Amino acid sequence: MSEETWEQKALREIHADWVRERRRARRWQIVWRSLLLLLVAAAILSLGRCQLGGTAQEDIGPHTAEVRLEGPIMADSPASAGQVIDGLEAAFEAEQAAGVVLRINSPGGSAVHSSQIYDAIQRLREENPDTPLYAVIEDVGASGAYYAAAAADRIYVDEASIVGSIGVIMGGFGLEDALERLGIERRLYTAGENKDFLDPFSPERPEQVEHLQSMLGEIHEQFIADVRAGRDGHLVNPQENELFSGLVWTGSQSVELGLADGVGSVRSVAREVVGEEQVVDYTVQRDLLGRLSERLGTALGQGLFSTLQRLEYQPR
Repeated sequence: MSEETWEQKALREIHADWVRERRRARRWQIVWRSLLLLLVAAAILSLGRCQLGGTAQEDIGPHTAEVRLEGPIMADSPASAGQVIDGLEAAFEAEQAAGVVLRINSPGGSAVHSSQIYDAIQRLREENPDTPLYAVIEDVGASGAYYAAAAADRIYVDEASIVGSIGVIMGGFGLEDALERLGIERRLYTAGENKDFLDPFSPERPEQVEHLQSMLGEIHEQFIADVRAGRDGHLVNPQENELFSGLVWTGSQSVELGLADGVGSVRSVAREVVGEEQVVDYTVQRDLLGRLSERLGTALGQGLFSTLQRLEYQPR
């Protein structure tokens, strides 16, 4: 075989560069087309949602309004105070809602968000005395979730629900011994003698632990006071420490202790307590584009990445 001339080599390199540029252009074409399709789909779904929502509101009739409190109570979650309160306000504003049911399935979470939901429920009940609000605990209504439930007119549970956990917790790790065993030197620089508050890589300082305990105790007392206020006259032996010790109870036990008022589901409460069997969900959903980004963004990104990889590494 004759040796490749410099002209042939140059032509081959030019051709290879041209092929690479074409592949790069194809990759970006796929990216922009995919993004355009996603935006069009989001716009169509958003318009459809608005139209369906308007029709539903006109034809709804007398009903029981439902708002869901599901999952951890924290910022940027479906159970954040903002989203739950928005749903409750929409439910109370509905002209044909005979009552509101807060459907709870949550282990709790942020003390701040839980307290805000509790306060909002009390405010809405005062502003709408003719519209009752009932909490229905399904699998779990513990800690901050029970905090919110305590503001309701009545609380209903399943016999097997997990209820209670009236307490406050904060956890961490102590890794200073691990650093020593690994031969790692810890270097920490602060301005302010307590800026390293409960640093996991440093030994515990008794005065910092004491300060933390006082903070947790204060939040716990606020939790207890609001539960007592919300469940006024219902709690059995409300002065007993065990009731507020952080223990959880079954639904049937919670009724015996006065933490709940009876056994029931959303459907049974709507039918037998509110008196309107039709249940309409007023839970506020996240912004459509935001939800599409969360649910489809990862899958779309992975799909695009795989496509780009195939284009990049296909045989020449």
